[in-house]
Amino acid sequence: MGILEGKKILVAGVLTEQSIAFSVARIAQEQGATVVLSNFGRALSLCQRIAKRLPQEAAVVELDVTNTEHLSTLADRLREHVDGLDGVVHSIGFAPQEAMGDGFTEVAWEHAATAFQVSTWSLASLTQACRPLFGDTASVVGLTFDATVAWPVYGWMGAAKAALESTSRYLARELGPEGVRVNLVAAGPLRTMAMKSIPGSSQFEEAWEGRAPLGWSVTDTEPAGKAVAALLSDWFPATTGEIVHVDGGFHAVGV
Repeated sequence: MGILEGKKILVAGVLTEQSIAFSVARIAQEQGATVVLSNFGRALSLCQRIAKRLPQEAAVVELDVTNTEHLSTLADRLREHVDGLDGVVHSIGFAPQEAMGDGFTEVAWEHAATAFQVSTWSLASLTQACRPLFGDTASVVGLTFDATVAWPVYGWMGAAKAALESTSRYLARELGPEGVRVNLVAAGPLRTMAMKSIPGSSQFEEAWEGRAPLGWSVTDTEPAGKAVAALLSDWFPATTGEIVHVDGGFHAVGV
């Protein structure tokens, strides 16, 4: 019997088999969960294809977190596949190329605003959209890239991740009385579509190779996926507002 036996989980933002979100969906199914995936636009067809590569084909719903109609109808559309939700995985992030790289102070508000709306505000809006489906307890888990420091080339996505981490704490504070836990997993650099879109991201890989005490594989999403699955389970009943680092120990050591 798996640690997610009988649970219903939405994994938002699944795009490729190389993504953390795909690993989460696969592990969740292997641990007994019913999984629903989401994406939108051109990525929706990719998500539908990916859904067939899971141990059991998962249902897919369309969700653009910048579309208020998608958010307002999400609960009803999810009810076509599940009768409630025990967990939500927020694997959503985007910043225009203009918002990353050098020239942090030169970035126009419209580009920074996109990064914040898609990567930060969406954690709150997605949680709110799913709230009618939560029972006595639920777990919301998001993905971050350690925002306690400034990184090269990450630009306004780094600032959006810092805001995401703060947002998770505010959500934990507000939703805790309803039995809803909100936590984040901070994974090390992985060769996902998100990381590949960052100019100069090879710098992250080089840093991890030399500093992570446990070592680090930039192609292995399973450790992060397992951490998310654990937080979705009942094995962390009193943990909320937390950031779990899955980075080979990189965050804990200096040079």
